[in-house]
Amino acid sequence: MNIRLLEPAQAELDEAIAWYAAQAPGLGDAFLIETLKTIKLIEQFPEAWHPLTPQIRRCRLKRFPYSVVYTLDVGEILVLAVAHQHRKPNYWRSRLG
Repeated sequence: MNIRLLEPAQAELDEAIAWYAAQAPGLGDAFLIETLKTIKLIEQFPEAWHPLTPQIRRCRLKRFPYSVVYTLDVGEILVLAVAHQHRKPNYWRSRLG
């Protein structure tokens, strides 16, 4: 299944990588690797993760306080947000259609 990140989700990912990279050497890379592993799990098991609405699901990263928020679209997984779990809950809801 194809995976696509909305522009705001890609920006969130880039910002989080940069923030973690500034905190300690290698931490930004660790965040990226963890996010990519999470996206791979979503790709393998798209309906296995916590439903937030009938259309939207969330998969939490193991090591970092972030979630990948996504929806299943025709033939693809659309990532709506790479969201920090303790900031602005549900701010990404307007990104769906």
